Amino acid sequence: MNKHLKQIVVLIAVFITVPIAYAQNSNVYFVEGNKLYQQEKYNEAIAQYLKVEKQGKQSADLFYNLANAYYKTNQVAPAIYNYEKALQLAPNNKDIKVNLAFANRMTIDNIEALPSTFFQKLSKNSIQKLSYNSWAYLAVLLSFLFAVLFLMYHFSNSTTKKRVYFITGTLSFIFMLFSVFFAFKTYKISNAKHEAIVFAQQTEIKNAPLLSAETLFKLHEGTKVTILETKDNWKKIKITDGQTGWIVGSEIKELKVKL
Repeated sequence: MNKHLKQIVVLIAVFITVPIAYAQNSNVYFVEGNKLYQQEKYNEAIAQYLKVEKQGKQSADLFYNLANAYYKTNQVAPAIYNYEKALQLAPNNKDIKVNLAFANRMTIDNIEALPSTFFQKLSKNSIQKLSYNSWAYLAVLLSFLFAVLFLMYHFSNSTTKKRVYFITGTLSFIFMLFSVFFAFKTYKISNAKHEAIVFAQQTEIKNAPLLSAETLFKLHEGTKVTILETKDNWKKIKITDGQTGWIVGSEIKELKVKL
């Protein structure tokens, strides 16, 4: 019995210490990467940041620092790719937006985006200002506030206080419903949006998923595209001016982060 108990204790200790050790290693790599970046050893800094990413760690700071290092070494596609991933995790971060704009100026393709509709602008400037996780946390907070106000209303003996608790509780409940709706809306938008960055220095966009097909136009590294369809090792893409075509899948890298 004691032997089995010792084995269980050892297994528990392993399960606890291994994740902690990985987390410590990730922090060491990240700090070391920052030091190397400050010393202008950008390639060495990139190597340290990539070690963190390989351990499954991700954060806006990690992708932002990694993007900065790539930008300093004039690696356009990796810089834009990591700025975009950082922006997915921190959509309101001004530093990321500014640096991404600088990186986009390094791209060759000058694509004029189609004008957004009124509802697209409204959604982008309001609902999509927060990630669906943020809306979900806000909904939980408002539901807790509603519960507290409901209890205060129920146990209060003052008519004036009851009125205040009733009004504020009702408002918190309404805002909670909106937050839940916005959380589902942003979740749906983020899942429906399959974007990628072109990593090939230059690539031909075809009118069919065949190398022998007609070339519609060319794209260069760093350009962001939307993936519409996948067929074998081909991706049907759309660019911001509305043009569509087929590209070899290995020439783009999808923008996916765990939100």
